[in-house]
Amino acid sequence: MAARYDREEGVPWEAIAAAREWGLHGVELIQRLGTDPDGIIGCIYSEELHWGCAGIALAIQGGSLAAAGIASSGTPEQLARWVPECYGLGDEIKLGAYAVTEAGAGSDVRSLRTTARMEGDEWVLDGTKVFITNGGIADVTVVVATVDRELGHRGQASFVVPKGTPGLSMGKKESKLGIRASHTAEVVLEGCRVPMDNLLGGYEKLQRRLERARSGESTGRSSNALATFELTRPLVGASALGIAQAAYEWTFDYLEDKSADAVPLLEQQRIQQVLADVATEIEAARLLVWRAAWMGRTGTPLTGGQGSMSKLKAGDVAMWATTTLMDVVGPHAQTTDCPLEKWFRDAKIYQIFEGTAQVQRLVISRMQRAEYQQRLREAADLVDGAPASAPRGAIAPA
Repeated sequence: MAARYDREEGVPWEAIAAAREWGLHGVELIQRLGTDPDGIIGCIYSEELHWGCAGIALAIQGGSLAAAGIASSGTPEQLARWVPECYGLGDEIKLGAYAVTEAGAGSDVRSLRTTARMEGDEWVLDGTKVFITNGGIADVTVVVATVDRELGHRGQASFVVPKGTPGLSMGKKESKLGIRASHTAEVVLEGCRVPMDNLLGGYEKLQRRLERARSGESTGRSSNALATFELTRPLVGASALGIAQAAYEWTFDYLEDKSADAVPLLEQQRIQQVLADVATEIEAARLLVWRAAWMGRTGTPLTGGQGSMSKLKAGDVAMWATTTLMDVVGPHAQTTDCPLEKWFRDAKIYQIFEGTAQVQRLVISRMQRAEYQQRLREAADLVDGAPASAPRGAIAPA
């Protein structure tokens, strides 16, 4: 059904229901992925679904980002209450949405203009979010809003807004280049009131965090939104690899059906070189994705930007691979009868959403610099603590 939903741009409810039947959607799947000791099952899951169709895969996985947002900052009671609402229970299918992006803010979560203010025992939300997966149709929307603008990202908080809440509405539904089976729209908040209990983490935790920020005390943590994205970037990278792998396998089969006698020897050798490069780049990107996922699951600090590296490399590989393979196939690749045309359109989003390729490079550069400076400080501390007889530059034993 991928081609039909690519044309119609509707929500593939029957595909989501089938995924539930096969154990590929819902709370039980999330529990399985969450208990995987290596963090690799989630990468395989994302890659294989996107091998089939990126748009339908995102429709199936759309609630996962909202669930991750709840898990990253919610209380145990909030997790138990709201995570099931991102998927539904039994035969019931529900959707979740994670509303962060705003017009003009791009990938900079510090510039969010959506506000949250207290009135009595309620929070009032105002603002507009753009390019939100399941925006306006989700049963649960997690909204990141600014509580204290002067504190930047440290003055933000996350709120759960259930479907049907007065003041919550869907704005413009986007018609996209690719991933067209995944619903994307604006989320509009106009005097949207939610109870105090819908503040993720609770009021007391928020107050403590704001007080530390106002006093200039370092929390040592990024914003909840940034933390959520850091957890999901390897999975986004795995998703991009699904597209690249599908394009590679289809092209391989397509060329196998061609008579070698009809292709000059030099052209055959050129094609072999291209296919070898594509296969190698996919494998290299996959290893970066798996490493980052493993580090995140085992608690190994991603201080060198490994999560961003995995998403950057996989997204660039997907775009490069589909473009390169289209060149190999020739004129047929530009037609809608050729699946490379769709994979080419789907691949582009993986250089844009959850942090553009350019933003990933900035993140990696900053984290690499910070890691290098930390190593220098540690080395200097060791030298300063070395015995007086030790030569200059020697490092004392641990």
